[in-house]
Amino acid sequence: MAETRPPSFSFRRLIPLGLLLIGSVVFVLCGGRSYLTFATLSRNSDYLHGLVIDGGLLAVLGYILIYAGLTAISIPSAMLMTLAGGFFFGPWLGATYALIGATLGATAVFLAARVGLCGLAACAGPRFQRLEAGFRENAFNYLLCLRLVPVMPFWLVNLIAGLAGMRVLSYVAATLLGMVPGAVVYASLGSGLGTLIANGQHPDHYMILRPNILLPIIGLAVLALLPVIYKRWRGGRRQQPAQ
Repeated sequence: MAETRPPSFSFRRLIPLGLLLIGSVVFVLCGGRSYLTFATLSRNSDYLHGLVIDGGLLAVLGYILIYAGLTAISIPSAMLMTLAGGFFFGPWLGATYALIGATLGATAVFLAARVGLCGLAACAGPRFQRLEAGFRENAFNYLLCLRLVPVMPFWLVNLIAGLAGMRVLSYVAATLLGMVPGAVVYASLGSGLGTLIANGQHPDHYMILRPNILLPIIGLAVLALLPVIYKRWRGGRRQQPAQ
């Protein structure tokens, strides 16, 4: 029976990641980030709100595609886009559309990384291969925790998941579930932007850091890691020599 060999690394596989990187650079060089501010949203709120009302389903699709595109090229805009979703579509629909857009964009980065970085671990030595195998074994729980408490940049988590060869369905499920609390919080805040804009105020960007919001999210992250901790504890007990 032929021995299964790991796929070899190829620079041609990096083309999808390269295209996303080029898109990010072009966006920044063209001044796109200057439009992703609360001040811009505030100045154009009436115009944009009119577009949403007149556009109907097209406005929803446009919002989702813009969110997905910004996420795919790794432009930090999640908070503003989710606030805008709550402002334009209400807290629940806004959170739903934001989750769809963010998940689509993140999945695009993940797939590009999965294709481009495939076989790279085999070239990096046994220690890195063990780390990759450890992440892949508990990939869903690790990713869910990282989405709930984003201690690492969003784009970096996408690359790590792709490098580890995580299954697509597990990646999508963990990404979607992990982003739900933050999306609901920011979309709910965004639904009240009209009052803030009318009063010339800014949203509370650090609302999610309040203890009554952050502590339950951290609790969910700990719950996501409990199966991994238990599995490692059981494994350690089995490896102990019999007394």
